[in-house]
Amino acid sequence: MECQSNKDPESVYDFTVKDAKGNDVALSIYKGKVLLIVNVASKCGMTNSNYTELNQLHEKYKDQGLEILAFPCNQFGEEEPGNNNQILEFVCTRFKSEFPLFDKIEVNGENAAPLYKFLKLGKWGIIGDDIQWNFAKFLVDKNGQAVDRYYPTTSPLTIERDIKKMLEILK
Repeated sequence: MECQSNKDPESVYDFTVKDAKGNDVALSIYKGKVLLIVNVASKCGMTNSNYTELNQLHEKYKDQGLEILAFPCNQFGEEEPGNNNQILEFVCTRFKSEFPLFDKIEVNGENAAPLYKFLKLGKWGIIGDDIQWNFAKFLVDKNGQAVDRYYPTTSPLTIERDIKKMLEILK
């Protein structure tokens, strides 16, 4: 008997999401890691800079406990029109990204993914709860709590100091 489903999620670890190949992924596998959760798009003016900088952060901090979770979304200017296979092909070929890419989701509205509904619950003081555009970023601590939210225009590299603080890397 599964009684857990009535319980409100307490952390991102309470969610199971689909990866880009359709497999279930329990986010509890990331327990103890710092997460940067980003809604991504392939045809956005910010695509090149964001993927490039996310790759740099991932390469630099993956062995120290950072994981970047990318969720394709087509809600902003229809800038992620492809299916999961096309998105994977684009990201792997063009950017050679090694961080996980998940199933295409919605981040706003009635059909918003439950993970994003949870992430947006924080007291952010940013234009309501809604995600404004592609490449909005949530920094999640080792306990699965979203501790910071960044505008889509925030360069991933400018978040590096916050990531280092979360990872407890001095300097």
